[in-house]
Amino acid sequence: MNLSSTAAAGGGFLAWPRKAEAWLDDRGRAAWIAATVLGFILVWPVGLGLLAYMIWSKRMFKRNSACGRRAANIFNAAKPSGNAAFDAYKQDTLKRLEEEQMAFEGFLKRLREAKDKQEFDAFMSERARTRDITPAETN
Repeated sequence: MNLSSTAAAGGGFLAWPRKAEAWLDDRGRAAWIAATVLGFILVWPVGLGLLAYMIWSKRMFKRNSACGRRAANIFNAAKPSGNAAFDAYKQDTLKRLEEEQMAFEGFLKRLREAKDKQEFDAFMSERARTRDITPAETN
């Protein structure tokens, strides 16, 4: 068994780097950065090589595909599904959630106003107490 037949049977010398590259690509830019940092920590030329590869292949500057999928899912939520019953249920649920959000925001506003009033009243009463004390009384 010679070297070329071993390489052909295992997918070649570049099979494991391609698998590693695909694995890191599936996990996104954070995985590439983590691999680069680990490369610098363990063997600095490996980290330097990974950094150069990330810059050369433009992986450092690509948008995260998972982020794009999340944004697409948000925009797809407004699209009709084609099922009238489900679309009506979804519309009712969204309306109910919007009403609950508005009620909650009103509740938070009332809480802030009550806290502001309490703090202002405390300030005014403290100010009135300090104003009532004359310099002769402090001695």
